[in-house]
Amino acid sequence: MALQAAKKALRSQLKEILKNLPNEEKARQSEIVVSKLLQSKKYQESQRISVYLSRDIEIDTRAVLADIFRSGKECFIPRYDSKSTAMDMVKLNSLQDYESLPVTSWNIKQPNYSDTNLQDALTTGGLDLIIVPGIGFSKEGHRIGNGKGYYDSYLQMCKEKLGSRFSTVALAFQEQVVPCIPVSEHDVLIDQVIYPE
Repeated sequence: MALQAAKKALRSQLKEILKNLPNEEKARQSEIVVSKLLQSKKYQESQRISVYLSRDIEIDTRAVLADIFRSGKECFIPRYDSKSTAMDMVKLNSLQDYESLPVTSWNIKQPNYSDTNLQDALTTGGLDLIIVPGIGFSKEGHRIGNGKGYYDSYLQMCKEKLGSRFSTVALAFQEQVVPCIPVSEHDVLIDQVIYPE
């Protein structure tokens, strides 16, 4: 229980800091971090990329979406089932598709869970790179998410299905990088955390 309490405390502390970050500062840091990502070897070598659709306390991923489409890569985005911890990654075909997505109660754009016409990443060839959101990260790749466990479960499933054929990267504001993150055994380590400094 101590672990859950420590996570909860850190999560609310970081959320508070992120809520108070000025928009110009978020935009400035987002630009630096996204630019580092787009220049990374891992990103450039990846063809099938999963990217979270950002909300205002996260690094803005719209420029990543735009680059994926511009460079002819394939884009997959998360689709959550709010009644469970199930999540899959479904194909997004264009920026127009992105613009027309409905907004959830968490204020993030997401494809309808009931839409069965969408191509699932894991059943159509897997993923090369998964860009993982979070509330806080350590430089070593430990991560604290929103507490629902969607990504931990999904990354576990990817490991079972894809082995080590995919990489994970997290995008963080400087304020999200902390010396230490309380972790449990089911928390998945992120391969690389990209932040401004």
